[in-house]
Amino acid sequence: MRLDSILLFFLLTVRAWALDGEEGGEKEAKAPEEATAGPPSDELLEEDDILVLTQHNLDRALREHRYLLVEFYAPWCGHCKALAPEYAKAASLLKNESSELKLAKVDGPAEKELVEEFGVTGYPSLKFFRDGNRSQPVEFTGPREAEGIVRWLKRRLGPSATHLETEAEAAQFIDSQDIVIIGFFKDLQDEDVAEFLAIAEDVVDLTFGLTDRPELFQKYGLSKDTVVLFKKFDEGRADFPVDEELGLDQPDLTRFLVIHSMHLVTEFNSQTSAKIFGARILNHLLLFINQTLNSHRELLKDFQEAAPPFRGEVLFVVVDVAGENDHVLQYFGMNATDAPTLRFINVETTKKYVPNTEEEITAASITTFCQDILSGKVKPHLRSQEIPADWDQKPVKVLVGKNFEQVAFDETKNVFVKFYAPWCTHCKEMAQTWEDLAEKYKDHEDIIIAELDSTANELEAFAIRGFPTLKYFPAGPDRKVIEYKSARDLETFSKFLDNGGVLPEPEQPEVPLPEAGTNDSKAHKDEL
Repeated sequence: MRLDSILLFFLLTVRAWALDGEEGGEKEAKAPEEATAGPPSDELLEEDDILVLTQHNLDRALREHRYLLVEFYAPWCGHCKALAPEYAKAASLLKNESSELKLAKVDGPAEKELVEEFGVTGYPSLKFFRDGNRSQPVEFTGPREAEGIVRWLKRRLGPSATHLETEAEAAQFIDSQDIVIIGFFKDLQDEDVAEFLAIAEDVVDLTFGLTDRPELFQKYGLSKDTVVLFKKFDEGRADFPVDEELGLDQPDLTRFLVIHSMHLVTEFNSQTSAKIFGARILNHLLLFINQTLNSHRELLKDFQEAAPPFRGEVLFVVVDVAGENDHVLQYFGMNATDAPTLRFINVETTKKYVPNTEEEITAASITTFCQDILSGKVKPHLRSQEIPADWDQKPVKVLVGKNFEQVAFDETKNVFVKFYAPWCTHCKEMAQTWEDLAEKYKDHEDIIIAELDSTANELEAFAIRGFPTLKYFPAGPDRKVIEYKSARDLETFSKFLDNGGVLPEPEQPEVPLPEAGTNDSKAHKDEL
């Protein structure tokens, strides 16, 4: 290579090094710039007319929509999946109602800050925001189907009660529905009116009116503030006088409306079951009849006649054994051929009562039956299978109602009992484990592993509300009962039995302390 070529190469190389080190040099100028992260977008996106909210766009949604109903959901939640089509339908129904009102949703597990801020403890949870107020949302209390959601929201947008001025308006209002409620208040600025309107906002299945007109007080025979329920069945009207000293009590009025909006006698079916159990009347009297038989239908007159004195204390229910009510018959251990007959149940204690089978069903006998139960003269009827001849011959002992007390509360034995239902999937899944447990402890004289079919046997000591339920009855005179609520595997069951009916505390792994001379208390706290 020629000398001048070598010198030229050397000069060009040195210049390249110099430029590479200079700020703003050619090489640095050509390098792509790193994208800098800007503030998160507050853009509002929609799915099926429902806003998709995050912590970044909630404030914007509250600014742009005066009324906002927000569903907090979890993608894996079965109840959320069931609500989804109804929620979307409600959004569609409201689409043309008001631009101020919008439905929205928040993915709870993905937006933990919002879940924490609004105190969401379960899914789905619906909260209603008004006038952009982020700090005080109202819990949604309406029905979780499209029309019910819409009715609840419309009540919130107001007015929740129709203002009635004339006798003609009141008469037309009363005639418009099977049930209407009118609040008669002499002063519409009174606090009691606000309480009344608050109830009207929540009870969306009923129609509410309001008046302060003296001529309407006179028309309907009222001299003081009163809430009146008008209905086109039973007694036609029920009055709730407002206490002049204490004022209107919301819980009392709500209960009054629930009780008096129901028929004295309600037929049980898929449409009425929710209302029956939502009435918060604990005592139910059931008349089982075959509606296809004239002789059975005749009994409805006596049943109806006996009902009025027990309104609010006992709910009178008719069950048609010819209908789709096999599950009700099964629950009471009955067959369709047992009709006509009566059963009385307290839905809180699940205690059931059976009348004298020789007694004819009349209004008088029904009244006496109810009165005797309410006064404690009649003992609960406890179903029991017969004691099997070989009940104690296998590792798992078979208990029924008739031998339960003797075995479970034997002072010399520790008894571990599985209360099950034959149709229960969870019971079937743990059946083999229970057999293995009994086999393991079959030679322990002081330990008994047993099971009881709770669909065919009832106990006076306690009610079983879920399956399987596991209870441990330790030896001794105290009749102590311990409910087992831990893992359902052989190892955990064994630890529980070996430790006298108490699960030992799990061993805590040792955590090394920070080295001497360090000041890393925060790191150690996080590690713990």
